[in-house]
Amino acid sequence: MIENPLLRHGLLIAAVMYLAWSLGSLEVDWARTAQGADRAGRIFSRMFPPDFDRWSLLLRGIIESLEMALAASFIGMILAIPLGLCAASNIAPRPVYLVARSILVLTRTFHEVIIAILFVKIFGFGPLAGVLTLVVASISFIGKMLAEDIENLGDQQMEAIRATGASFPKVLIYGVMPQILPRYLGVSIYRLDANIRHSTVVGIVGAGGIGQTLSATFSRYDYDFSLAILLTIIALVFLGEFFSNWVRGRLR
Repeated sequence: MIENPLLRHGLLIAAVMYLAWSLGSLEVDWARTAQGADRAGRIFSRMFPPDFDRWSLLLRGIIESLEMALAASFIGMILAIPLGLCAASNIAPRPVYLVARSILVLTRTFHEVIIAILFVKIFGFGPLAGVLTLVVASISFIGKMLAEDIENLGDQQMEAIRATGASFPKVLIYGVMPQILPRYLGVSIYRLDANIRHSTVVGIVGAGGIGQTLSATFSRYDYDFSLAILLTIIALVFLGEFFSNWVRGRLR
């Protein structure tokens, strides 16, 4: 991509030097790393065999995570529609567009774990904080995808509907929605799949779900039950992935 060989090789050398400097500035304690490797071996040895005897506690956590993911996905799908419409520059007035885009940028700035910590501090431990966290993540993701899809639409169909004297809501219903509906549904299903995974992560900071149970098992050094939870989470994510692929395939 860079035709000048001097500039190309110079940038490569600079990148390698910066990488070496970055690794050196991390101040890795290799002696402590070696101790950690030995400790990891003891932890993994205590994980086997996995303990599924407390399956009722495991099932309760999984059901709570699924409930969090489904509720957050549904609420996010609904609330993302007006935000996505307002964030599309070709159909929204400039001031509305700037406000909506600012909201999308702000909500996408922070990772779900950071947002979960904030909601846990506000509402306390439990699934409510987790649901609100996933709602914010769903709105920002689906809203951004929806806005970009609307901006990429051709103007011919919308102009034809406007020429008939149709109002703005009718332009949205008959000119915009038919073109973006399959993509919107596909993105929403993908977000549901992502929320299933993230619902197991936000629980680690106390936002409900199976992640909260997993965090507690590590705190109690209950590693065999931790492995049972991890295996269940892996199976849950696989099922969510298969379901997501199946639905998106049907939409195509």
